[in-house]
Amino acid sequence: MGDATSGPVRLSFDPQFRVEFHGATMTSDAGLLLPRELDERLGLSALIERHLTDPRPGRNFQFALPDLFRQSIYSRRAGYEDTNDAERLAADSTVRMLVSRERRETSVALTSTRPWVETDVLTEERNDQGLARLNTDLVQHEAARPLTRRLILDIDRSERPVPGG
Repeated sequence: MGDATSGPVRLSFDPQFRVEFHGATMTSDAGLLLPRELDERLGLSALIERHLTDPRPGRNFQFALPDLFRQSIYSRRAGYEDTNDAERLAADSTVRMLVSRERRETSVALTSTRPWVETDVLTEERNDQGLARLNTDLVQHEAARPLTRRLILDIDRSERPVPGG
């Protein structure tokens, strides 16, 4: 993310985190940094808390619902289509950092927790409706923002060999 003359890039979802280019030292899930930054700027965590209901009583649980929801989203974005990879991803420092600021030093949800969230919690009628409202709020939030800057994504289909690839 940048050339040798630029300094590290700081992300708003975690100001202590910085992105630097170090050649071969990399993570396979670094592509999730941009969507995570976008989610932070859109206020996804607040929308999750506003529109989704956690059925667990009290606060005696290990993983907060926004973290579980975010873990599900980022796992899918990274191409992990089911929960079989949750065990390995729970130990991945990049995934931990993306999912939860509070849990980045320990672990995120394992294989046994994610299916419960995806098949039981998110499919409840009130959460199904909450997901629709969450999506509507995201779209309306962006539609209401004034256009102050322009972002151009220059994407082409050319293939260029990558050293070591």
